[in-house]
Amino acid sequence: MKLITLPLLLASTWFLHFESDFSTNHRKHPELGPMITFDTTLFDYGIIPYAASGSCTFTFTNTGDAPLIIETFRTSCGCLVPYWEKEPVLPGHTGKVGLKYDTRRPGPFQKTATLQCNATNAPVVLLRIKGTVLADTHGNGQ
Repeated sequence: MKLITLPLLLASTWFLHFESDFSTNHRKHPELGPMITFDTTLFDYGIIPYAASGSCTFTFTNTGDAPLIIETFRTSCGCLVPYWEKEPVLPGHTGKVGLKYDTRRPGPFQKTATLQCNATNAPVVLLRIKGTVLADTHGNGQ
């Protein structure tokens, strides 16, 4: 009985030590690869004039350890156009994406754009804009 108990004790001690090392390393680095962190995911235009510039910019940082690649950046309507830097964002560097809203549409608005990337922490990010476009006082539009 002692001959069986000693090898089992040694094996279980070795296994527990290995498992402990794995758990500690996993907690230190839960997600490896590119990671995206936005300063904000909402841009509030407030109240803006009719036909004003509808461009806004969202800044993010690659807080991971591999290049971050934006794969797609889409909107659900033609009144909102996305644009972004096509080059990979290196670890520790910042990047920018932008949206241009058609401000020839008076009234309040709320729109969403969907960004897909290779980030391990957020492969899909929703970016939102909101505001109110004033009516056209010069008779140039609606």
